[in-house]
Amino acid sequence: MRIKVNDEWRHYTAPLSVAELLARLSLEPRRVAVERNRQIVPRARYAETLLSEDDALEIVTLVGGG
Repeated sequence: MRIKVNDEWRHYTAPLSVAELLARLSLEPRRVAVERNRQIVPRARYAETLLSEDDALEIVTLVGGG
């Protein structure tokens, strides 16, 4: 399965959820926002949102400060 993450194609051997992808990328789910095919994925649905062939994801890391 191939998916595009932040304009870079990646290949995976099995279907993944958004939560599983974030784990593989070593990203903390509470510190990112995910857009799948131009639609925001609610954080509460990361585990149940399955990715499909040719999905396009934008993952933005949230940074605190002031």
